Amino acid sequence: MGRVLAIDYGRKRCGVAVTDTLRIAANGLPTQRTCDLLGFIKQYCAMETVDLIVVGEPRTLSGGASESARYIEPFLRRLRTELPSVPVERYDERFTSAIAHRAMIDAGLKKSRREEKGLADRTAAVIILTDWLQAHTLC
Repeated sequence: MGRVLAIDYGRKRCGVAVTDTLRIAANGLPTQRTCDLLGFIKQYCAMETVDLIVVGEPRTLSGGASESARYIEPFLRRLRTELPSVPVERYDERFTSAIAHRAMIDAGLKKSRREEKGLADRTAAVIILTDWLQAHTLC
């Protein structure tokens, strides 16, 4: 069984997380600059078997597409073109950034560490992937 990779897409940085081969747990990978993300994913998929890429879908409180969704669409088109054999699934990412910050506070991280944007992005990607795993293991 291959891994599932998740992306918390941002305009400057992207959080990335991946499951273990048994799809039990999600672990963060190094945060990537948005301009480097596609190359990183292609390289990762060349080294590891990835069965699915889950991309966070930003939504408003009412469930509609958020303004930031328009930045993700061009990336998704390129991703599907460059890796046509790997399916891409969107997954609701509402509140993941807030949950990530709360998790860092609860973990006792100092404010200076919590303000590292890469850490919050990576944590948000882990949350997206963990939520996805939980939703798909209940089926």
